[in-house]
Amino acid sequence: MAKFAHIADCHIGGWSELKLKELNLEVFCRSISICIERGVDFVLIAGDLFNTALPSIDLIKQVTLELKRLKDKGIPTYIIPGSHDYSPSGKTMLDVFENAGLVRNVVRFEEKEERIDLKFSIDEKTGVKITGLFGKAQGLEKGYYEKLIRENLENEVGKKIFMFHTTLTEFKPEHLAMISSEPVAILPRGFDYYAGGHPHYVFNEVKEPYGRIAYTGALFPNNFWELEKFEGGGFFINEFVESGIESEFVPVIVKRVVKYNFDLSGKDSNQIKDFILERVDKNEIVDRIVLLRLRGTMESGKLSDINFKEIFSELEGAYAILKNTSELKSREFEELEDIGEDVENVENELISKYTDRPEFVSGLIEALDREKLEGEKNLDFELRVIKDSFRILDLENEN
Repeated sequence: MAKFAHIADCHIGGWSELKLKELNLEVFCRSISICIERGVDFVLIAGDLFNTALPSIDLIKQVTLELKRLKDKGIPTYIIPGSHDYSPSGKTMLDVFENAGLVRNVVRFEEKEERIDLKFSIDEKTGVKITGLFGKAQGLEKGYYEKLIRENLENEVGKKIFMFHTTLTEFKPEHLAMISSEPVAILPRGFDYYAGGHPHYVFNEVKEPYGRIAYTGALFPNNFWELEKFEGGGFFINEFVESGIESEFVPVIVKRVVKYNFDLSGKDSNQIKDFILERVDKNEIVDRIVLLRLRGTMESGKLSDINFKEIFSELEGAYAILKNTSELKSREFEELEDIGEDVENVENELISKYTDRPEFVSGLIEALDREKLEGEKNLDFELRVIKDSFRILDLENEN
C-alpha cells in the first residue's frame, strides 16, 4: 500500500505583512514535519508553491531546506506549476529545484501532430504512476487539456494519480461562483486520485467515472477574507487501501484567529479608537491573529482621520492585527451621490468641492491624461508626460 500527502496553494511570500509572511512559511515547514512524522511515501504539491515566479532569496533558501529534509528522508516530492509559479517567460523557480534533485515536475509530454501525449512519472518505492498538467493565469491551460491524447492515460493500468491546477465548475462553492472554471470533463477518466489546486476551498469526493477528486484549499489563508472564513489551512494525507483511497484532512494551525465585527454607524472618527479598545478583550488576543472588520457610515470625519497605528499599539500582545474597512464609509463620501448625474461635470464638481486648489488638480489630471501622438515613440511620450507633470508640481529644477 502507498501513503502520500497532497498539498497545494502554499503561496509562500504572498503576505506583505511581515509576521504573516513568516507564519505562512512556518505553516509550510510544519506541514513538511507532519509528512515526515506520518511516514508518507511521497508528497504532491499541486501548484502555487510560491506566490510569484521570482520569490526572494530568503524564501527560496527556507523552502530549499524543507524540500531537502524530505529528500534526506527518502520521500520524493512531485509537483506541478500553478498560475502563480509561472513568469511571462515561462520559467519557474521549480526548474531550479528540479535541477537540484529536490522535486520532480510531473508535467511531461510529447507533442504529436498538434496533440499532447502526457507521460507518467513512476514512484520507485510504491509503483504509483503520477502525471498532470500545470495551471496558468486566466485559465490558459485549457488549450492543453483540449489537445490531450486521453486513450493512453485512461487505458494505463495500475495505481494512478492526476495532478491539476484548475477550478472545476461542477464543484464550485457559492463564494467562488463568479470565477472562471472548466467542466470536470476536461480531466482524463479512470484515475484513482485527482490532486487539485487553485481554488481556495476544501473538497474531497469520489466522482464517477473519474475517481477521488480533491482540493486542499490554501495551506495558509492568503488574505483577510480567507483568514476570516477559514481561520487556517491544511492538506490531505491519503492511503491506498483495498477498497480504494482513504483520505484524511490534516489541519495545520500555528496561530489562532480572533474576529471582531464592529458597526461604527453614527460615530465620529475621533470616537472610534476608544470604541474599539473598549470592546476588544485584551486577554483573548494574546499571541493571536486579530481581525477587525469595520462597517457602517460614520457621522463625521474621514477614514484617514482614524489613527489605526495608535489603536494597534494599544492592542499589545496580539501576534498580528489586520483591519478591513471596505464596508466603512464617511458621511461625506455618501454625499457624493448628491453631486449629480452629468458625467462630464462630475470631475469638476468633485474638484471644486474637495480641494482649495482646483486649477492645480485639474492641470495635473490633464497632464496625466495626455494621449500618445501619431509616430511618437513610447520613451518620448513618457518623458513628455513626466516633464509636464514636473512643471505643474514645480519640480523642474529638482534632481
